[in-house]
Amino acid sequence: MQDEAFHIEGEARPGRWLITCDHASNRVPDWVNGGDLGLPSEDMQRHIAWDPGAAGVASALGRLLDSPVICSDFSRLVIDPNRGEEDPTLVMRLYDGSVIPANRRISEAGIEERLARLWRPYHAALAQLAARRADTVIIAIHSFTPRLRGGAERPWQIGVLHSHLDSRLSLPLIRHLRADPALSIGDNEPYSGHLPGDAIERHALVPGRQNTLIEVRNDLITTPAACAAWAARLAPVIEAALKEAEHG
Repeated sequence: MQDEAFHIEGEARPGRWLITCDHASNRVPDWVNGGDLGLPSEDMQRHIAWDPGAAGVASALGRLLDSPVICSDFSRLVIDPNRGEEDPTLVMRLYDGSVIPANRRISEAGIEERLARLWRPYHAALAQLAARRADTVIIAIHSFTPRLRGGAERPWQIGVLHSHLDSRLSLPLIRHLRADPALSIGDNEPYSGHLPGDAIERHALVPGRQNTLIEVRNDLITTPAACAAWAARLAPVIEAALKEAEHG
């Protein structure tokens, strides 16, 4: 069952980084409502179902940093790996104006099956990768939509999200990114960087690992070439930020 929960790239790479992509896929397993959540295909291509482009950036970044990458292999609408088990938004019934028919009346048993077959295997694999080195640094890659339905345009190309409990890496990363006048960088934008029970809290904050979460605006990463270009732009800045965080 694990093969439909996640995939790992470069498991044997020696780098200290661990690149994660919680919302890499919009796939709905066949055993979940026959592989169909009841949404039109255009909704399954939107940000509500996954983070478009994020997996491409994560994969390219892992190669550049010579470090492993773990990606989920299921839609966030099936169950969200970036939420805690007790979070009321773990299985979304309504997201950015779209009702998710297959989730509207999901039972506790139905949620438990998704936890057991998808959410927990993904987190178990992530935990095992993170523990391979004592000095692992977690970089979580996400993407965000240029605007929510009925919302204002979001001006940032990149958002750096971080918890007030540990901003060691994120604050120097923001400074280094803002040194490029062509970039508009969000500091805990477009979302707050602290969500109790999320993947960063579980795998970085609780065990004390350095971490950051990078959101790239999804209209900028629509092709493999664009994903590779943004990864190439991010990799040296990430390394410089860690050096500053650890050595000043």
